[in-house]
Amino acid sequence: MTRSKLNLITDGLMLLCMAAIAGIALLIKFVLVPGYQRREIYGRNVELLFCGLGRHRWGTVHLYIGLILIALLVLHIVLHWASIVAIFCKVIPNPLTRKVVAVALILVTALLLAFPYFVRPKVLDGPPGSRGLRTCEAPQYQARIDSR
Repeated sequence: MTRSKLNLITDGLMLLCMAAIAGIALLIKFVLVPGYQRREIYGRNVELLFCGLGRHRWGTVHLYIGLILIALLVLHIVLHWASIVAIFCKVIPNPLTRKVVAVALILVTALLLAFPYFVRPKVLDGPPGSRGLRTCEAPQYQARIDSR
């Protein structure tokens, strides 16, 4: 396979992954709504499924497609590395400035990738019968907590 064909296939797959990620995000946000919105929309707590999958399963699919996109992005960068270096050197002619910018980009990227492993969520008890709703998912419960 030629490099041009590999680039085209990689870029096409990246486009499809990005479209799938956006589509699934919209599906989760506006169709497979969280519990408190289901009660408001349907008048009771119902289970919402699309293609046999609920909100959380679609979130897992969203994650896996995101990981595939990251792998394709790494391949894309590898395939275009010579161009990236040439443009980087042209845009930032000073070698010291280039090193500072490169190190800063690497550090910020590492921090963004690592931060989920270092944060701890705030754990609150939900309202009775909530099946584990957190206050960010149930604003009416947050108002009751604040008024106490």
